Amino acid sequence: MAGGERVAHLMRQLASAACRCPAHSQAYSHSYQRVSAGEAHSCQQKTDYAFEMACSNIRFGAGVTREIGMDLQNMGARNVCLMTDRNLLQLPPVAAVLDSLTKQGVKYKIYQDVRVEPTDKSFQAAIDFAKKGHFDVYVAVGGGSVIDTCKAANLYASHPEAEFLDFVNAPIGKGKPITSLLKPLIAVPTTAGTGSETTGVAIFDFEDMKAKTGIANRALKPTLGMVDPLHTLHMPSRVAANSGFDVLCHALESFTALPYNQRSPCPSNPLNRPAYQGSNPISDVWARHALQIVAKYLKRAAHDSGDVEARSSMHLASVFAGIGFGNAGVHLCHGMSYPIAGNVKTHRAKGYDVDHPIVPHGLSVVLTSPAVFAFTGNMCPERHLEAAQILGADVRNVKKADAGRVLADILRSLLYDLEVEDGLSAIGYTKEDIPSLVKGTIPQERVTKLSPRAHTEEDLTDLFAASMKLY
Repeated sequence: MAGGERVAHLMRQLASAACRCPAHSQAYSHSYQRVSAGEAHSCQQKTDYAFEMACSNIRFGAGVTREIGMDLQNMGARNVCLMTDRNLLQLPPVAAVLDSLTKQGVKYKIYQDVRVEPTDKSFQAAIDFAKKGHFDVYVAVGGGSVIDTCKAANLYASHPEAEFLDFVNAPIGKGKPITSLLKPLIAVPTTAGTGSETTGVAIFDFEDMKAKTGIANRALKPTLGMVDPLHTLHMPSRVAANSGFDVLCHALESFTALPYNQRSPCPSNPLNRPAYQGSNPISDVWARHALQIVAKYLKRAAHDSGDVEARSSMHLASVFAGIGFGNAGVHLCHGMSYPIAGNVKTHRAKGYDVDHPIVPHGLSVVLTSPAVFAFTGNMCPERHLEAAQILGADVRNVKKADAGRVLADILRSLLYDLEVEDGLSAIGYTKEDIPSLVKGTIPQERVTKLSPRAHTEEDLTDLFAASMKLY
């Protein structure tokens, strides 16, 4: 058949298989059916009609770090910035990178002052280092904090005249598009959670607002994510669990996010299409597979640091979920997590060698997950039930009206088995803190607007209240 007819035929097939729940009904055919190619091109409609997939190149394999020196030589690197944190500087992952660089005669300088859970001030310190160094390639060895810091340093060193808020997500920052080329960046993740090696997102605490925000643009994504599962064997048990919770919520939130063709506004220029676009057929594939791996391996990875199969599988799940949410986005769990982490008082998480109070990102995200998915369940019951089934729930006789509750229950059971703190009250929050937590969530519209269910400040208040205790 002719090309146009073939496309139409494929779209009709896709429509017939689409989820029929309220938030995703005709999710991948609605705009196609109503809008002609000419109308879509000029984007006269209010919602988007297309999605775009972007991902770093990924190399996976035990011991693959030994190749990084050759990669840098192949790039013609003459002056490399290697970013890490002080704890990792003493551990085998950094040693493996430095050994490879030395063997290949690569010139480099180390920045070791990355802050775990970075702030605008720690970002700025790394940016100042990068600007002075005039580097032609960047290497980040660490978890999401290190990789995100390196992304920001690369961005602002490549835009020396830019003010810090120029690229920070609106409404906190100006959210300007990135138009200049960044230097190559190789990310070597040492945790299995953030997926930052795949995405164009960099997250930090904006201290004046006591809330997390970030920079989101495809231009930030690393040139290469070098995923070496041997590096995850050095994670303490609690770090492995909290990292895994981030994978879990990345997958769940991207899978249940508002469909891409219900997201507004429709960009007048493809340059303005956001990195977080809403759920789509491709991101769904990655989210489902990540959930399957989490269901099988998260408990094993958390309980036994020597379980190479489990730790390796979770490292790969982090990549899968990263590709999914890096294009679809996340919603309420992440949006609500930012003030939870940003308003931390005295809580010091187990397994983290830091000199400041900290609620690890994965923990701040997962503590609201039972309440969030109970809330969103009625907008997309089929997807909530499918996710619950993957995670081990028996959904054979469950009514659609109970989908959110069933997913919330299986999440609560998983958190209990992994000895997670009993809600926000266990990490230092009280009901008196809820207004400030709601206030910190409101500016996170970049992610919260992707919730499949619309919400008010009163809804957010109820969700935080429901998350004070889990068990």
